[in-house]
Amino acid sequence: MKNLSKMLSLFLGIMLILSACGSRTEEAQEETGGVVRVQKLEDREISREFKFSTVLQAYDRVNIAPQQPGRIAQILTPVGTRVSQGQLLVQMDRTAYDAQKVQFDNLAVTYDRVSQLNASNNISKQQYDETKTGYEAMKTQLRNTEANTFLRAPFAGVIEARNYEPGEMYNGAVPVLSLVQLKMLKANLNISETFFPHVTKGMAVNITPDIFPDQAFKAEIDIIYPTIDAGTHTFQVQVKIPNDKEILRPGMFATASMNLGQVKTIVVPSLAVMKLQGTNERYVFLNNNGVAKRVPVRIGQRFDDQVEIISNEIKPGDEIVVTGQARLFDGVRITVQK
Repeated sequence: MKNLSKMLSLFLGIMLILSACGSRTEEAQEETGGVVRVQKLEDREISREFKFSTVLQAYDRVNIAPQQPGRIAQILTPVGTRVSQGQLLVQMDRTAYDAQKVQFDNLAVTYDRVSQLNASNNISKQQYDETKTGYEAMKTQLRNTEANTFLRAPFAGVIEARNYEPGEMYNGAVPVLSLVQLKMLKANLNISETFFPHVTKGMAVNITPDIFPDQAFKAEIDIIYPTIDAGTHTFQVQVKIPNDKEILRPGMFATASMNLGQVKTIVVPSLAVMKLQGTNERYVFLNNNGVAKRVPVRIGQRFDDQVEIISNEIKPGDEIVVTGQARLFDGVRITVQK
């Protein structure tokens, strides 16, 4: 019986030792990333060309409406009408304007007489100043009433929308008309902050509409907005697109492409770049003397199965892991396949 107890104790001891050795072996295996393949990084000269999807917009768009509600007397331009700058588009009820015009004409006569008396020093300075102030105030008031009675086009364009009929009351909810400019369009592009120093006003841009894939329209950068979006790390530019033949229309989908010239950068196989699940964060692993080093990167241009990577922590001569990186984590030991 005693011999049996000794044998059982010995067996249990051996099992505990084997179990401990197995745990240490598993820990050792977990601390190594296994065999990987690496590629030495080197500068590559590329043509810095970018493409952006965008939507074309009218360069100028304005709503035609008076400042105050009132009855619409006439609408002189239906939808689709081409109008010139200063052309009369809408006439509101002119009762208030006509009444003010009579008052102003009478005051103008009085002001003219007072001005003559002032020139011959036959009237007090105070009386002249009061008459002049009243005249100027009435002149400004009449000009404002006229502008809100006779609604004119602030620029040449096309009537895009008409929301009322003659005789209806304008209530301020929607404009009477909408006017758009078609001879000039615009588009907004969001560009990575990396290229902020290289983008300049007047830089050439090609616009290719989705419905005219074989036609490229010349454009240029008109505005560079001065701030960087902290969330997307991009900045916005506005592109001005001449459209004299009016082939392009607001609302069209288009591709904008721009070229920043030849630059030297680092291009790697796209499979070497990992993405943190649930985020837009990208990273790669470098061989740091037999240890995996995790380095965050930004994505630049793509070239088939290659992609440009941008990071201050990466330089030519570094070795990037191109095979076996999926099972790595920062600081794990790796064996490089020769």
